[in-house]
Amino acid sequence: QDNRVSIWSVGDLGNAGLNGEYHGEPHLLCDIQHNGDVMDMQFLDQERIVIASSTGTVTIFRHHQNNQTLSANHRWEKAHYHVGQDTSWGGAACTGVVCSNPEIVTVGEDGRINLFRADQKDAVRTIDNADSSTLHAVTFLRTTEILTVNSIGQLKIWDLRQQRNEPSQIFSLAGDRVPLHCVDRHPNQQHIVATGGQDGMLSIWDIRQGTMPVSLLNAHEAEMWEVHFHPSDPDHLFTCSEDGSLWHWDTSTNVSEKPSFLHQGGRSTAYLSHSTINQSVVSAWLSNDPTKDRMEITNLIPNQTLSVNSLDVLGPCLVYGTDAEAIYVNRQLFA
Repeated sequence: QDNRVSIWSVGDLGNAGLNGEYHGEPHLLCDIQHNGDVMDMQFLDQERIVIASSTGTVTIFRHHQNNQTLSANHRWEKAHYHVGQDTSWGGAACTGVVCSNPEIVTVGEDGRINLFRADQKDAVRTIDNADSSTLHAVTFLRTTEILTVNSIGQLKIWDLRQQRNEPSQIFSLAGDRVPLHCVDRHPNQQHIVATGGQDGMLSIWDIRQGTMPVSLLNAHEAEMWEVHFHPSDPDHLFTCSEDGSLWHWDTSTNVSEKPSFLHQGGRSTAYLSHSTINQSVVSAWLSNDPTKDRMEITNLIPNQTLSVNSLDVLGPCLVYGTDAEAIYVNRQLFA
């Protein structure tokens, strides 16, 4: 009922213990009330955070670091909405937001795409019927192009320079149109895209070729909520799921040269041989190098049972939030 946006300090990176636990309590710096569920959020710059609400509103909050307060800096009311028969506006959840300062792109349950600028009151561009189904997530492909995923298993590319309200390309999962929940683009090779969906599968796409994923990898046993390439080390990918697992996918070296993690308690490692992966997975995600015959997958939280709803990764730090109403920081990703 009562939702808040909070800023926490988790202290100094140097204070991690041997196993990556942080010694010293995270503490709340400030928080502010938020109307509706927080569906997504992203920093716009050092001080401003863009928040997507289930009410359809998109808000920029400013973090004032001098006195540790948060204030609403700008708000686009009902950026996403359903039009009822009496033409009154009912808010539709804003499901995803992505920022490339000063531009902000939002998507929602109403199938709408909005392009905002942080300093402008009205939307710069709105694609009203971008999709007939719910858009679940959005990311930038390059400065003028975005990728969206929807609830019928489609990945679409939109060129924001074009005035046409049509995607420039459509890719789709074959068969049963499984809803896609999350998308991320490889940070260095913009043609490589990863998505995750309701069936827990990880799909890798090469948007230069074909309209289907180059590989489908069996992953989680329930919905995949988030997928992220490591921003500076994209041979590593992270996914989290409703089934309470958070997987680290590592294509960085030939796995046979690595020490086996199978005997180091707490890490459950699955090896996928090429017979189970489409031959083209392995940049490491797409190359056909026959020496890369395996990929290492580690469940970073083997005993978790509640849904892992969100994750982010920066340098050696992985942050994730769960239905246990807890936020975890893992500081030893590459131990």
